[in-house]
Amino acid sequence: MKNGEFQSVVGDKKKESLRPYKSLIVIPTYNERENLPELISRIPGVESLEFLFVDDHSNDGTPAWIRELALTRPGVHLIERPGKLGLGTAYIAGFKWALEKDYDLVFEMDADLSHDPSEIPNFIREIDEGADLVIGSRYLRGIRIINWPLGRLALSRFATAYTCFWTGLPLTDPTSGFKCFRRKVLETLNLNRIRSNGYAFQIEMDYYAWKQGFRLREIPIIFTDRHHGSSKMNRHIVWEAVWMVPRLRLLSLLGF
Repeated sequence: MKNGEFQSVVGDKKKESLRPYKSLIVIPTYNERENLPELISRIPGVESLEFLFVDDHSNDGTPAWIRELALTRPGVHLIERPGKLGLGTAYIAGFKWALEKDYDLVFEMDADLSHDPSEIPNFIREIDEGADLVIGSRYLRGIRIINWPLGRLALSRFATAYTCFWTGLPLTDPTSGFKCFRRKVLETLNLNRIRSNGYAFQIEMDYYAWKQGFRLREIPIIFTDRHHGSSKMNRHIVWEAVWMVPRLRLLSLLGF
């Protein structure tokens, strides 16, 4: 594919076996104790799949539950941080840990059950077919969101249009947090360069991967709003994205 080429692909249900990549799911947590048992129970049996929880000093027993799980389930890991340091820094910490441990594929996934773990094999199929970064889209071939209020949906759709206008990213869902990276993408990107710490983090990662010429693909997913706990969305996160997106475009024009 040419530099920056993009392809949207609807995941099919092929029957062939998946290549045994050494894979890690990075899952940031902050007070997600109620959601984790069901999340883990729904993870499909993919070979060589492990978990790294990055916890921001939860006070609801989340770290203790993860440590107990690690005693009985191989491949469960935990990074405990001293405070609520943010989504972006949690993923960066997880990515760096994954690179140190030589994983082939690194997933992002929310802890609140908004992302369906049964989609994981579909991400890996797209990797098998040549993708470098696979993004689960809530808007590919229709709106695939359950239980969002109209205002939240409108904000998300505006964020997509705003992002694509400023950056040129050929994505239907550049703020999606359900994705899979090949190791070489994370090795190539300067992770210390990433400045966003809220949902704008997703845009930055997509943009830099695209500008580096990696092959981005989207697959459709169904996004279900959380049942337990509270959303981490706030006004600061929204304004961070508002200012960061044109900044990305300006830096690109200046050759940075």
